[in-house]
Amino acid sequence: MHDALRQARDEALARIGRASTLEELEQARVACLGRSGALKCLMQRLAGLPPEERRAAGQLANEAKAAIEDALAARRGVLGSARTQAARPALDITVPGRCRAIGHEHPLRQAEAELREVFARLGFEAVEGPEVELEYYNFEALNIPAEHPSHDSFDTFYVEGDMLLRSHTSPVQIRVMEQRRPPIRVVVPGRVFRPDTPDATHSPVFHQIEGLVIGEDVTFADLKGVLAMAMRELFGPQTETRFRPSFFPFTEPSAEVDVCCDIGGERRWLELLGAGMVHPKVLEAVGYDAERYTGFAFGMGIDRVALLKYGIPDIRLLLENDLRFLEQF
Repeated sequence: MHDALRQARDEALARIGRASTLEELEQARVACLGRSGALKCLMQRLAGLPPEERRAAGQLANEAKAAIEDALAARRGVLGSARTQAARPALDITVPGRCRAIGHEHPLRQAEAELREVFARLGFEAVEGPEVELEYYNFEALNIPAEHPSHDSFDTFYVEGDMLLRSHTSPVQIRVMEQRRPPIRVVVPGRVFRPDTPDATHSPVFHQIEGLVIGEDVTFADLKGVLAMAMRELFGPQTETRFRPSFFPFTEPSAEVDVCCDIGGERRWLELLGAGMVHPKVLEAVGYDAERYTGFAFGMGIDRVALLKYGIPDIRLLLENDLRFLEQF
């Protein structure tokens, strides 16, 4: 009986190894373990063996069955994988590859990069600073005392105590002046915050770029020349600028700056910047000699520039992250 069991096991393992399809493997399983299979018949004869032989023969029969079942499972895995691979279409190396979609910068980042480049060609260095600021830098050092009416127009979100989210990038100008001596020629791009009600032209989160020049004999004519050149670089050589008297607590005199350019096929004037000569109190706050040094400052919304350059009707579209909109740029 022992020899017969070993022979049935070896023949079954050999047949399983020769099976080249799942159908042949199933035939090998039935031939060995099926109701009329070789091993099944031998196991049925175990009951007729003397008790002293039955236990050893039964153990050998169970080991043979387990070995055959393991071999069947292993061969089934190999043949199944081969069938799956065969079912897959052959790789056609002559077919052009699929191009991956290439992303691009957000229109706000595109507008900011262009502004940085324009002012870099005019000799300005781009600097950045913290978005969480102190009241001193956001208000007091800029000649905006708490009791002054202009304080309300620069109101913002408070974090804790005298810490707040900056309402303009002018605090960075103060930090630069504290750390450097004139001459200074910088632009400050960045994100700012004000408690504005969102609509087509307002958002509680928006972006600014401000400029600062400090030196000896800096005049309002220098300011007009710089902005005229920058606007022509930004919107085209036919762009015109005009200055209207205004008020800012950190500049004196101050002006609103309009540009006249082609927007959507129509030539019109648009208010775009605020500017002016740096107020002597701001110079004194950072330890500069206001009798020796003068300077000018200006600022504009990067979001506003993006709206104008790309013909976008609503500032909220820039902040909603709708890919259907952003993919157009």
